[in-house]
Amino acid sequence: MIDDFDEYIRQGEPSQIEKSQIWQTAIGLQQVDGLTPSAYLIETAKENIEGKITIDEVKYRIDNYYKQQNSKKLIDGDRTEEADKVSANITELLSEQTFSFSPAELLSIHKRLFTGVESIRVKVGKIRDYNITKNEWVLNGKTVLYASADTISATLDYDFLQEKNFNYKGLSKQEIVEHIAKFISGLWQIHAFGEGNTRTIAVFTIKYLRSFGFEVENELFASHSWYFRNALVRANHNDYLNKIFSTNEYLMRFFGNLLLSENNELKNRHLRIEASTEVAMEQKPVPSINSGGQKTDLGGQKKWSEKVVRLFNLIVENPAITRKELSDTLGINPSAVQKHIDKLKNEGVISREGSDKKGVWKVTMKGGNNE
Repeated sequence: MIDDFDEYIRQGEPSQIEKSQIWQTAIGLQQVDGLTPSAYLIETAKENIEGKITIDEVKYRIDNYYKQQNSKKLIDGDRTEEADKVSANITELLSEQTFSFSPAELLSIHKRLFTGVESIRVKVGKIRDYNITKNEWVLNGKTVLYASADTISATLDYDFLQEKNFNYKGLSKQEIVEHIAKFISGLWQIHAFGEGNTRTIAVFTIKYLRSFGFEVENELFASHSWYFRNALVRANHNDYLNKIFSTNEYLMRFFGNLLLSENNELKNRHLRIEASTEVAMEQKPVPSINSGGQKTDLGGQKKWSEKVVRLFNLIVENPAITRKELSDTLGINPSAVQKHIDKLKNEGVISREGSDKKGVWKVTMKGGNNE
């Protein structure tokens, strides 16, 4: 489905290219949370690109589509609605020639992205009022230390003020990009929102870069959104006892491609703290997070269904996720979840460490979108 959309974009008329790329970015950013938009959204987006309907009509159709589905569970699970609605909202935001450099702008972006999305169980456009941790695949289940809830507002104000007062005059383009990347990294680490933080930061970043006059390559966010998030993780994690230090190296590879016409290799497996080139080369390929429902060849093994791909990506994102949470997120019954887990175990892709209640999943092959 997504591959078909990419091909559609490549065949578009010149006048449609910019709008197509915005849609591609909006859809690609859903990969950050392992989400895949529906076929209905893809077809509706095409009509918007071709000028047949406005973005307001797109949003109206999607809203009505899911209202008609409220009596039954969608085959793609509850969060498909989130992927569809947020994709349309991102497209609307990135199509607008507006921007204000302020914490209020950041909160406004979050509000506009997630208002009306029932699967986002937080107050949209509001700073989180609780502390969080997130088990990260690239950190082998460890978490970045995020800002304490009671310091978020003050920290946002401070970072925005520091950035606003920073003098870019006399800096080379490389130095400008390095400084912006550092600012964005710090902004992401504050993690102002309980959910939807990375997608909000990505949209803010694109609009901020445009305010500098940069022509942002939207396709990079579309195809490497998970790398972008993992690079932010590595830029904000220290484990001095194990000689692991925060680094902007990976984030600058991304920004180098985005803004400096570099051609850096963006491979998620390179970011994993225990990974080595030799180990990574020994691993068999597994499905990409952006398979979009397409069957994925596992180098001679059986192909994985979209459900298995999504379940795998959820485990990669959160190794502590429970079977019930997998069932609820995917919209399938527990027995189906267990069937998919057994498949992954039998193929040597995942294993379980500890008990069912307190244990964690371990990815034993380099998977997800970790090309």
